[in-house]
Parts: sequence; C-alpha cells; structure tokens
Amino acid sequence: MTSGTYDHDPLALDETRSSVVRMLRIFDVEAVGEPADEGLGPTSFVGRSDGGGRGMVDGSQVLGQGIVAAAKAVPALTPRSAYATFIRMVDPDELIDFDVEVVHAGRTMGSVLVRASQRDRTLVTVSVLLDVPSDDVIRHDAELPAIGGSSNAHERSMPMIGRELRMHEVVDPNDPDEVGPPFLDAWLRYDPIPERDDLRKALLAHYTGHLSISTTMRPHAGVGTAQAHVSISTGVMAIQVSFHEPVTWDGWILYHHESTAVGSGMSYVRGQVFSEEGHLLASFSQDGMIRPMAARTSDSREVKHRL
Repeated sequence: MTSGTYDHDPLALDETRSSVVRMLRIFDVEAVGEPADEGLGPTSFVGRSDGGGRGMVDGSQVLGQGIVAAAKAVPALTPRSAYATFIRMVDPDELIDFDVEVVHAGRTMGSVLVRASQRDRTLVTVSVLLDVPSDDVIRHDAELPAIGGSSNAHERSMPMIGRELRMHEVVDPNDPDEVGPPFLDAWLRYDPIPERDDLRKALLAHYTGHLSISTTMRPHAGVGTAQAHVSISTGVMAIQVSFHEPVTWDGWILYHHESTAVGSGMSYVRGQVFSEEGHLLASFSQDGMIRPMAARTSDSREVKHRL
C-alpha cells in the first residue's frame, strides 16, 4: 500500500483501463478561467468520466468531483459535508461542466453550490459546507462494528485496478436468494491513497453510492440487485456525506450500511466509514429509487444499479 501522489503512477497515462489512479485524475477537475474575486479560486471547471463499460456514470463520481471543485473554489477552507442530488444521467462520452456559486466564504466557515451540466442541462447539484477545523471542545466517535477484520471477510472482484473489496458474511450482494438482515459491511483498500485532503474525501465519497440499494434489498427474498434494469428500476437519487476530521487512513477502511426504511418506491440507507483502527472517518446517507420497471420511451433512460 502506498500513500504517495498519484501523478507519478504509470497507470495515470492509461485512459482505457478503470483504475484508482485514473479515478483520482477524474476527480481532479480542471479549472477554466481565472478567479473572479480576490482570495478565492476559480469557479468554473471541466471534468471527465469513467463509464466503466456500462455507458453510464456513477453519481458518486460527480459528487467527488463537486467536492474537489468546491475545495479549489475556496482554497482557504476544507470540505466538511456535501449533499448531492442526481437529476439526470451523465453521458460518459462527454465532458462535464462544473460551475461553482460561492454563497459564503468567511474566515472559518463557507458554503458553495456546484452545478454539474452537459449541453447546458443541469445533471447534478452538490451543496458543500466548508470550514477550518478547530481544536476539540468535546469529542466522541461511533465504535467500529464488532464484525472482525478484513481477513475474515469474503473477497469480491472489482472492475477497478487498485481497489480491493471484501464483504462481511455476504458472498454475492447481487444474488436475490442471499437473504439477511438490512446491513452490509464492506472492507475496501485503495492503492494509491492520495496525499491531498480534497482527493481523499472525493475517493472516500465515491463508494457511498455503491451498496446502499443492495443493503435495502437484502432482507427481501427473491429481490436482488441482479434484477436492476431487468425487472426492477433502481437508481441513486441523493447522497449526503459528512467528514469527521482528520480524514486520513492507511490500509483497509470499512463501509458500514444500514437500511432503515423502504417503501413507496424509495429507500433510505445510512452508513459510516471507519479506518481499520476504528477511527470514524465519515458518515453518509442515501436516498434510492426502487420501483417496478417502467415502459421505455424515446426520451427516457432507465438507471442501472449493480455492484
């Protein structure tokens, strides 16, 4: 495991293979134009995508890009929380425009709105709270779930070089016959881990969109994410993530998911991200769509959610 900068990795030059290195380059949106106000960074950016061979872009990728855009727009502050709403599908073959509205940029707190668009159509909005971390007045953290370490979990293949996944108890979250309580615990390891704070937070936020709908389906016999886009229409509609400073780790991290409610076509899942040593790095929640498959029309595109 390395914790160095991604810029010198030879895979950074490979634009055809899905990898952690390539994803970090995608998160690192490129500024367009100069800063409009003294003390602030640029507010217009452009970014690329990794469709992963599916012809679609994970909303959590755009969430990560929005976090980086916010950090670059207000460089004196650090992203503390972000709320993304996914409005339309992102075309992986087109560049994404990111426009940042700085609502407030004070000495210790700030707020920005990031609009991600293609062809002048808003696709995703990300509201980001920024701050300057202070000394503790009081502190406590949630405890690492007592599930055992990563060595006790089941290995799962991942279509991304440099990312390893192991799941506690669950062998295949896509299997509609694998039923259990509405919890999913996933150990992940990334190589490399970026040195920059904004890229670490973008990388951590990226996987918050992957397993929540699977967690919701787990207690229901005969329903699994293998049916997504086949007999069930699913999609991630919104993600909220809060970072608990300091957001640093080395080695494995645990994504703990709990589905607390599902019905009327929507699911709600809350989660936590821990370091292997038990430090709480972030908390997150997801609003997901789980509905009967709708008839396809000429101007509609179903959303596919599958690990």
